[in-house]
Amino acid sequence: MNLEVLEEVKEKAIEDHIPIIMDDTLNVIKEYLEEMKPNRILEIGTAVGYSSSQFVRIAGEQVEIDTIELDEGRANLAIKNIKRIGIEKNIHVMIGNAVEILPTLTGPYDVIFIDANKGKYPFFLVEALRMSHKGTIIFADNVLYKGYVLSDYNKHKQRTAVRHLREYIAEAISNEAFDTQISTVGDGLAISIVK
Repeated sequence: MNLEVLEEVKEKAIEDHIPIIMDDTLNVIKEYLEEMKPNRILEIGTAVGYSSSQFVRIAGEQVEIDTIELDEGRANLAIKNIKRIGIEKNIHVMIGNAVEILPTLTGPYDVIFIDANKGKYPFFLVEALRMSHKGTIIFADNVLYKGYVLSDYNKHKQRTAVRHLREYIAEAISNEAFDTQISTVGDGLAISIVK
């Protein structure tokens, strides 16, 4: 695994203003992955392949990752990056809309990482639970969304995303299928462990 290329992918994403997983958030997830050593991970939102590449680095060579990206340009860049890093056997990139792709997947997955369209988070949670087993960890990134989710934010521009993120948090906390905690790390990380 070429860690220099992995670092280059990170730097280029930051330079191009492509949102990637924050270091603080990755460090929290790292603790869970090191302890669990998952075999199968599902990622919703590939971007340039940085987070899934980090997951392979942390979880080990046995891990298989399915990752979904809507933006074809980014998905193709992710495929290129993953090849350059040398972990293409570990990561399968699916190009298309997660809302359409998720119902075609069966799982089960040991870890599910949600970092895509904020307005679809409640749907992603339903699908994640369907593809889980006891002990599956579901991570949802950016759930506090710049602090808007916990404030009385109601501006039109982000209103729908904020409403859906609030729904996601409410469901993750109230649903007895999960033990959920909300970490303020990064831009908010929901950690749900399936009972």
